Amino acid sequence: MNHVAKVIEVVGTSEKSVEDAIDAAVARSAETVENLQWFQVTEVRGAISDQKVDRYQVMLKIGFGLNDD
Repeated sequence: MNHVAKVIEVVGTSEKSVEDAIDAAVARSAETVENLQWFQVTEVRGAISDQKVDRYQVMLKIGFGLNDD
């Protein structure tokens, strides 16, 4: 049996933390994509306002299994 997965790229944003941005991206992806299996953080960045971190942004690759027809 061959296992095949597809990979999408998404961006999550949070005012709280990097982890919260990851959780938000995975949760939102799960609303429209089935069989999520793994994620990889490919980039972390953020915004600064008034000399403080304003928000965190993470770019993720998310892998999911393809459904059998």
